[in-house]
Amino acid sequence: MIDGPYLWLTVLGVLGTGLVAGVFCGFSTFVMRGLASLPPAQGVAAMNAINVTAVMPAFMIVFMGSAVLCAVLAVVTFVLWPGDGRVALLLGSALYLFGSFGVTMIANVPRNDTLARLDPGTPEAAAYWPTYVREWMFWNHVRTVASACSAVAYVVALT
Repeated sequence: MIDGPYLWLTVLGVLGTGLVAGVFCGFSTFVMRGLASLPPAQGVAAMNAINVTAVMPAFMIVFMGSAVLCAVLAVVTFVLWPGDGRVALLLGSALYLFGSFGVTMIANVPRNDTLARLDPGTPEAAAYWPTYVREWMFWNHVRTVASACSAVAYVVALT
């Protein structure tokens, strides 16, 4: 059984990755669907506003903090190589670091940056909006599942 500081790092890993999974799940299940139902100019403007507020401390502490925590858990697992839960700990860390944080950086953020460069009322924005929603949602589903599976892997490591 995992104990001591390692236990608390893992519990924080469950909490952080689970919170991020919940945020991403909300976007996959209703936020993006609601935005997609708006006229393109309104959807683009709303998503750009969301993307600006997403990088505020409230979310970034959880999102980036979870990435740092997952990296720490992976390093500590390699160094200590605990008998209990090592595979689940490494899997949980990899799922979040690559499937959530990594996908965000290589798939979602570039699409957000492209959208931010468009004036919401232009024909270019209206033409890009359906593609943005489709592609962004696909990658958001990936990071939702990766974050949730990361939380589950950490829970498994604790059992």
